[in-house]
Amino acid sequence: MTDDAVTNRYPTALGASSRESITLLGEDLAADVMGNVGFGELAFRLATQRRPEPGETRLFEAVLAALADHGFTPTAMVTRLTYLSAPDSIQGALAAGLLGGGSRFLGVTEDCGRFLDDVLRDAERPSDDEGWDALALATVRARREAGQLIPGLGHHVHKDGDPRTPRLFEIAREEGLFGPHLRLFEAIGRVHPQVLGKTLPLNGAGVCGAALADLDLPLQLLRGFALLARTAGLVGQLAEELRNPVADDIFRSVDLNNVPVEPEPYRSDG
Repeated sequence: MTDDAVTNRYPTALGASSRESITLLGEDLAADVMGNVGFGELAFRLATQRRPEPGETRLFEAVLAALADHGFTPTAMVTRLTYLSAPDSIQGALAAGLLGGGSRFLGVTEDCGRFLDDVLRDAERPSDDEGWDALALATVRARREAGQLIPGLGHHVHKDGDPRTPRLFEIAREEGLFGPHLRLFEAIGRVHPQVLGKTLPLNGAGVCGAALADLDLPLQLLRGFALLARTAGLVGQLAEELRNPVADDIFRSVDLNNVPVEPEPYRSDG
């Protein structure tokens, strides 16, 4: 080890260990945190380095619950199939599922939060629903003219309304945390049919992004919170796979139903 390695200092306000103790966020891990602080609250504190109010913890944990699991989504199936292929690597199975968190699954949470924040950064905050509707209408029109979709608008299953959406709105209002991101997204839900000519639901993942942004969590980490939630769901998928395996059936269903074709349709002449 060089002298520089000994003298260099890398400050952190998160965790540190000594021979006798472990500290986390300046508190004794064993005495002050373990058994006293729930995991949701701890995750919030690690990201913000501040203690959340009880209402903030409730809304944050509601978001985590909303994103934990949705059945046989691609992220769940790839986790099960990777475990089938490499049962000695549970970390590989979990990582495979998490790597599938993108613009169609899970990533919408961050995409929606960032989108709403971009709009709010350049706009004057309205004082009433009429003002929010006007801002939302201008936003939807601008996206439509640019040929861009609105993150968090629409759902492939819950076409008549995502059941998570009204519940998250309710919790945020109950806790006094219905902030500008949620207000703008709610207004988009009211006015978008005027522009699109059809009614689409505000999906739960998008509402989660708005709620996390209103909690003043770092926008760059919003997808990370979605992945944190989905990790619990993927552990559950693997636990069920141990009890009632289906991955091999999924694999054999695809394998046995392959339809051989001539290569010409896939051949490129350059």
